[in-house]
Amino acid sequence: MKVVLCILIGYVIGALNPAALIAKLKHKSLRDKGTGNLGATNTMLVFGKKFGIPVMLFDIFKGFLVVKLTAWIVPEIQWLSMATGLAAVIGHCFPFYMKFKGGKGLAAFAGMVLAYEVRLFAFLLITGILLMILVNYSFILPYYAAVVFPIFVAVTSRSLPHVLLGSGAAILIMIMHFGNILKAKRGQDNKIRPFIKNKLMPKR
Repeated sequence: MKVVLCILIGYVIGALNPAALIAKLKHKSLRDKGTGNLGATNTMLVFGKKFGIPVMLFDIFKGFLVVKLTAWIVPEIQWLSMATGLAAVIGHCFPFYMKFKGGKGLAAFAGMVLAYEVRLFAFLLITGILLMILVNYSFILPYYAAVVFPIFVAVTSRSLPHVLLGSGAAILIMIMHFGNILKAKRGQDNKIRPFIKNKLMPKR
């Protein structure tokens, strides 16, 4: 019963989508603007960084929260916190109240990674951003993180449930971002360097 309840709570918290709320308050559909995605990046593209950054932080926090909360409430089932993190990523990608069409789950996945190992999160964030800037395509970061995370879990925990659940989250991130690779091949994906210059750098 504890397992089912924690996973259900993880999914529901993961399904909370501030991007959708902001779009509703501003009477604009993120589905029809920018990348068409209900996530932090598209919120930043459409509404600017003053909305996009809080959305990103909220999505990271919910992934972090469910993992830590589960580990605190049910410490005797060590793999359950990872399962709850995966549930949060699934909830973000497939929220029940939006016809199972949400975001791509990267920020929620980042929160899951942050809760698992802070140093890994920092390493992936710094090196992943550098790689994105170097290659100039957005799909580099999610795929890079999705490859490294389960390998790190396998090496550090040597727990099969942890490895399987971490790999499941990583595979989901790859699937959700596969469209970015297709867009990049067609020359339609947003380039990172112009995005940083136009959306993140302060205008004078």
